[in-house]
Amino acid sequence: MISSDREREIRAGLAAVRERIAVACDAAGRRVEEITLVVVTKAYSSSDVATLARLGVTDVGENREQEAAPKHRACAELGLRWHFIGQLQTNKVRRVARFADVVQSVDRVRLVEALGAGARAADRTIECLVQVGLDSDAGRGGAAPTDVPALAGAVAAQEGLVLRGVMAVAPLGADPRPAFAQLVGMRERLLRDHPEATIVSAGMSGDLEVALTEGATHLRVGSAVLGPRPPLGYRPDGG
Repeated sequence: MISSDREREIRAGLAAVRERIAVACDAAGRRVEEITLVVVTKAYSSSDVATLARLGVTDVGENREQEAAPKHRACAELGLRWHFIGQLQTNKVRRVARFADVVQSVDRVRLVEALGAGARAADRTIECLVQVGLDSDAGRGGAAPTDVPALAGAVAAQEGLVLRGVMAVAPLGADPRPAFAQLVGMRERLLRDHPEATIVSAGMSGDLEVALTEGATHLRVGSAVLGPRPPLGYRPDGG
């Protein structure tokens, strides 16, 4: 059972992030209801996920299939929407397709094809965001901006997948504002051919206000809600 101290810690972190969102929305002339908070639970325990659900969180994000799958099984009855937000290898797609409601990291046609096959095999429909690479670091994933329209079209044409928008990570060591503005502009262009592609997933613990001001609809926040992330190699549920 989760300790009352840990629940108080999560409650306080969640309240602080929700307040930041409310203040930023007020400053930007937006409604809080326009924003979806995706709490990134990578490296945190399934008990933490259950606490988030009790506190009203509806969307959680995971980066690694080997951690996400067992955590999803432990929390399957909580009614959460599970977002896969990490780079996805094609040999893990079928396992991810069994639990992910949204895959935010679609960045190549081969992945689209594998994900569509996985969705059909699992008899599920998976929402997809095209991840856009907004810097020169290929290790962070993301399609080149010039490739986004064709990739979006491939998602929209794939049975079992639904194109829902775009995602990006701000460039390291740079002002995130121009990158987020570029991402919103790409979403606007996609809407001409894909009216269902309304989502802009941008902004994390350190830059959520900038992302929201520039037009993000979904924020991916982990440590600001859940506290310092456990060290690399830590197994969140033991073992």
